[in-house]
Amino acid sequence: MSKPHATLLIIDDDDVVRASLAAYLEDSGFRVLQAGSGARGLELYESEHPDLIICDLRMPQMDGLELICLLSERRSDIPVIVVSGAGVMTDAVEALRLGAADYLIKPIEDLAVLEHSVRRALDRCQLRLENRRYREQLEAANRDLQASLHLLQEDQDAGRQIQMNMLPETPWVTDGLHFAHQIIPSLYLSGDFVDYFRIDERRIAFYLADVSGHGASSAFITVLLKFMTTRLLYESRRNGVLPEFKPSEVLDHINRGLINCNLGKHVTMLGGVIDLEQNLLHYSIGGHLPMPVLYADGVAHYLEGRGLPVGLFKEATYSDHQLNMPDSFSLTLLSDGILDLLPGDTLKDKESALPGLVVGANGTLDGLRQVLGLDGLKDMPDDIALLVLSRNLA
Repeated sequence: MSKPHATLLIIDDDDVVRASLAAYLEDSGFRVLQAGSGARGLELYESEHPDLIICDLRMPQMDGLELICLLSERRSDIPVIVVSGAGVMTDAVEALRLGAADYLIKPIEDLAVLEHSVRRALDRCQLRLENRRYREQLEAANRDLQASLHLLQEDQDAGRQIQMNMLPETPWVTDGLHFAHQIIPSLYLSGDFVDYFRIDERRIAFYLADVSGHGASSAFITVLLKFMTTRLLYESRRNGVLPEFKPSEVLDHINRGLINCNLGKHVTMLGGVIDLEQNLLHYSIGGHLPMPVLYADGVAHYLEGRGLPVGLFKEATYSDHQLNMPDSFSLTLLSDGILDLLPGDTLKDKESALPGLVVGANGTLDGLRQVLGLDGLKDMPDDIALLVLSRNLA
C-alpha cells in the first residue's frame, strides 16, 4: 500500500551513518534526500516536499525533537522516524508524544527493520489521507442532502427540483450497458425513486424503490434512501477495500435504517449489482411488484425471487439471486403504479399482460411510453417509475 517511489529525507550529522541508510533505502526503491543538519533538513523539506523524514535525535543546533515541534507548528502531517544512539526512554516517550511515527535505536544492525518502519509509516499516512478525503466527501454529501431536505419541507417547487437533481442522468451509457428511466408523480412530488451508479471499475449498482404513501412525506424517504446508499458506499470505500456489496446486504442495511428512523414508512424495492467481468447480474427483491421483466430474443418473462418490504419488519431477511446476462437483452423495472394502466380486472390478469407489452415495446423505454400511453397521463392515483437497462438491442 505504501506510495511507490516515495521520497525520503534523512537528516543526520554523521556522514557515514547517513550515507549508509541512504544507500540501503535507495536499493529498496525509494528516492532519498540527505541533510547534515536540522536547518538544512528544513530547507529540503520546504523545497522538495518529501513523503517521510528520518531524523537523528542528537544533533548540534537543532535536534530531532525540536525539528518535530517545528513541523507540528507548520501543521505538517509528514511522518517522522526518530533514530537515536542514546537509547534513553524519556527521549523515546517525548518523541512519540510529539508525533513521531517510530523510534529506533542506533546502531541499526538490520536495516530491514528501518525499511519496515518506513513502509508502515507511509501506509498509515496514506490511510489517514484517504480517510480524510472520504470523510470530507461524506460530509459534503451530508450537507448537500440536508440542504435538500430543508428545501423540500419549505417549498414544494424547490422540493421537486431537488428530487429531480438527485436522479441519475438519463439515458446513461457505460461499458455497453444503456440505462434509462422515467418517473411520473401522482402529486407534485414522487414517492418513487431510481438510481444507478458505479461501485468500482467492474461493478455497477442500481435500484428502483416505491415508498408507501404519496407526496412530500414519501418524497422525503427518497432523499433518505439516496443518503443511506451514498453513505454506505463512502463508508465502504473509507475502510480501504470495497466488500462484495451484495444487494441483499444493501436491502438489509436500508431495512434497519428505516425501522430505526421510526418514520412510519416502508419501501418496496429491487436492488441489483452488475459484475462486468463475470457478466453476472446479482439482485435482491424487497416486496416489489411487479417483478422485473427480462426481454431477450423476442421473448419476455419475469425474473424469479421474493422478499418482504423494506422498513416494515425487523426480522426481515433478503436473498440474492444471480443471472447470466444475455449478449442482447433488456431488463424492465416498474413500480406498482403501472398496474393501473395494464389491461385486466385482476392482479393476475394485469401481471400476465405485462411481458407481452414489453415484447411489443421491443424492450425499450421509448417503446413502453408508446405502448402504455405515458405521454398523455393525467391525475394518476399512484406514482409510476420505470427503469430499463439494456445491451445491444436493435
